[in-house]
This record gives sequence, C-alpha cells and structure tokens, in this order.
Amino acid sequence: MTSQSKKIRTNMNIRALKGKVLVSDLERGIRVLGGIIIPDDNGKSEGIRPRWGKVYSVGEGVTEVTEGQWVLIENGRWTRTLTVKEDDGTEVKVWGIEWPQAVILVSDESPTTEIHSKWV
Repeated sequence: MTSQSKKIRTNMNIRALKGKVLVSDLERGIRVLGGIIIPDDNGKSEGIRPRWGKVYSVGEGVTEVTEGQWVLIENGRWTRTLTVKEDDGTEVKVWGIEWPQAVILVSDESPTTEIHSKWV
C-alpha cells in the first residue's frame, strides 16, 4: 500500500457526504490519443491541467450532477486516492472533489481528449 492510497479490505458501499461528490476514473497515467502515446505527466509541471473524472457518488443536496456523468475538474482540486472493494469484489479508486468550486464542465458522455497545437 502506498502513502497515496488507502486500502479498505472489506466489502462496502460508499457514498458521498452531504454536499460532496466522489469521482472514479480520474484521468491519470499514460494516455493514448489517436495512436500517439502521451507519457504520464502526473506530478510534473506539464501535469498542471484539468482532468476528467466520472461521478461515482453524490451527496445529499447536490442536484446539479448525477452518478455516471463526467466532470472536468480544475488541477489539484481532488483528494488523495481511496481504493474501495465493491460487493462484487472489484476494486474502484475514488477521489473526493470540491463541489461545485472545482468543477469546470459536466458531460453526460465519456469525454474524448484532443491535442491542439499551433504546429498542426
């Protein structure tokens, strides 16, 4: 277990607290865009960018977003990783986000990332 993630070894359902949002599938690590491999930029100056996350759970009082939607989160506005084991045995990594201050966009569909360059 790393210092960046906490493991919960028992099966459990988690939900966000009142006024809070949990996301899974936070965009991290190596990305492949149109067949081009983009190296992992986490923790580097190039990694300072917004990231997409899938809404895993919404707390009471949060009405603007629902589970399953995608949110674009400002850089660094998420908690450390929490790994939970669901009832079916699968492990899911979740992050808490500052709602609504850290959210830039909300999407019903899985986002696609495109590279825009003045050299193309």
